[in-house]
Amino acid sequence: MTDTRISPLHPALPQNRGEIHNWGHLYGASAALAISRAASQHPGPLLVITGNTSEAQQLEYGLRFFAASASHPVLHFPDWETLPYDAFSPHQDIISERLACLARLPTLQQGILLLPIQTLMHRIAPRDYLDAHSLILDTGQELDLDTMRERLTASGYSCVSSVMEHGEFAVRGSLLDIYPMGSRLPFRIELFDDEIESIRTFDPETQRSIETVPQVRLLPAREFPLDKAGVSRFRQAFRARFEGDPQRSSLYRDVSNALAPAGIEYYLALFHAQTATLFDYLPDNSLILTTDTVEAEAEQFWREIGVRYEQLRHDQERPLLPPVDVFLPVPETFAGLKSRPRINYQHFELENTQGINFATAAPPNLNLDVRAAHPTAALEAFLASFKGQILFAAETTGRREYLLDLLRGHDIHPTQVENWAAFLDSDIKLAITVAPLEQGLLLTDPQIAVIAEPQLFGMQVLQRRRRKRAQRDTDSIIRNLAELSIGAPVVHEDYGVGRYLGLQTLHVGATDTEFLTLEYAGGDKLYVPVSSLHLISRYTGAAPDNAPLHKLGSGQWERARRKANERVRDVAAELLAIYAKREARSGFRYPLDEMQYLAFSAEFPFEETPDQQTAIDNVLTSMRDDKPMDMLVCGDVGFGKTEVAMRAAFVAVQAGKQVALLAPTPC
Repeated sequence: MTDTRISPLHPALPQNRGEIHNWGHLYGASAALAISRAASQHPGPLLVITGNTSEAQQLEYGLRFFAASASHPVLHFPDWETLPYDAFSPHQDIISERLACLARLPTLQQGILLLPIQTLMHRIAPRDYLDAHSLILDTGQELDLDTMRERLTASGYSCVSSVMEHGEFAVRGSLLDIYPMGSRLPFRIELFDDEIESIRTFDPETQRSIETVPQVRLLPAREFPLDKAGVSRFRQAFRARFEGDPQRSSLYRDVSNALAPAGIEYYLALFHAQTATLFDYLPDNSLILTTDTVEAEAEQFWREIGVRYEQLRHDQERPLLPPVDVFLPVPETFAGLKSRPRINYQHFELENTQGINFATAAPPNLNLDVRAAHPTAALEAFLASFKGQILFAAETTGRREYLLDLLRGHDIHPTQVENWAAFLDSDIKLAITVAPLEQGLLLTDPQIAVIAEPQLFGMQVLQRRRRKRAQRDTDSIIRNLAELSIGAPVVHEDYGVGRYLGLQTLHVGATDTEFLTLEYAGGDKLYVPVSSLHLISRYTGAAPDNAPLHKLGSGQWERARRKANERVRDVAAELLAIYAKREARSGFRYPLDEMQYLAFSAEFPFEETPDQQTAIDNVLTSMRDDKPMDMLVCGDVGFGKTEVAMRAAFVAVQAGKQVALLAPTPC
């Protein structure tokens, strides 16, 4: 990248502890560009703190576009995504990302770490905990599987039959499958006697190996220890902090049995002699950047913490730690900000203060007005008047191709470039690239403009970025023992329907292990390790009191499964015959004016859920196909089905078809 082209975004940076510089006039995506330039100039990492999560996400898209470099990575330290003192634990993927970030941060030489102020105010595990519970396995190293199993269990990993998610491991003969926290893929470790013969990554869905690697680093599965020392420290601290009989607390009983109850993250201080903050992980040469809203947002978050604490602290079964033990008070937070040089930046112009106002302007509104006689009039006027380089940013490659077709229809012909660096190093007047930017960019010195899709179609075009969870989670899977009541019918994947009788501790080998006790027909008992909870699901057949119990060893469950499989094949054959007839027929193909449809969709004020977006896409795909439709959209009463119907009706009306919409009636 040619630095001289954007020298106005290369100001002098603060160097001394407590020194503060102010930046202003950073409109649109120019803040991301200025921060990316600072990251390349500063000889250490940057900690960027925003006012809220949505602002952090928006800034992250810009930083990944402008600062895309292996030597200057953009890291995101995720929030737990729970309310203060919630009785819910964060998703395993979130914990994995947090631990990976904490493990990398102390040795990070250059790069950008991004997070909202609310996440910064959480106390976290100390650095020595991660160091003590991390492990590197190399090819050729000796490894005792029994010892390794105990160590993984003590570090919070769950023993399962097939590894699917972060924090799981499985032992099958001489193979050890493990999905380490912070890893993109799980690993398959093959042993020859007690020596590691090979380490390979594999696909958790297909269980097929991908590539061989020389080593793997194992991080702890949680931000707190569940080994004997950790449990003992928790029990002592719990009794010292809270009055009364600790056995009345289910939280205390679960941790005493080396279990991790939901919401245990808010008791982190009971597992560690001293908690840490993110400032303790930052290298000494770090530079901190904050938006002008962080102070107000920090004060508001602290008030919300106080309200939640007063609402929930009277539960004797789940006593709460004071806010100062779980969160960082506002004065301490800003004392930490003063420990390094700092830049405070804002979008608006700085007035009557020392600082730098950048040569940027607010990106223009270039909405394609489909109701006008000339929809691209505003865009064409801007292209004609702007004398510098212009870059269109499309969210995906598919959106890029659509945008190219749309622009060519109005005699606008941008050249494709790979990324921001390629565009900046070229002399192309009008270009297009793939970048999921939510805001455009307009530099006045030099004259450079980036036109993001929301400037053309509205913000609705970028509403497909929800965090995707594993699709194998269903409503029938039991995620926590608290979801089971004594006598409730449950289904074991291998043995069929039984009744849950509670937990029982059995001495197996050299350790005491907790088992779920299931009763089957004839009074037979089945003991299922707590680590195999994923094999148990709710019974969803007849009324719970009338649930049939299977007989262990009778083959009853196997016969029922075999009949179900045969019925599935019969239904599949019927469906194949129906779809063969459907493929032989032709139906009406609805044409779609993409520009008018996007304008219509942009007026919808809410963000679609992934399921709603899938339903919308499937309906429109079927309408544009020449085969007869066979689609039914159903679900709970709400705006989801109504929106699907409205969008389908819009396409039908465009095609000249009459449509009647009936208001939904609650069931």
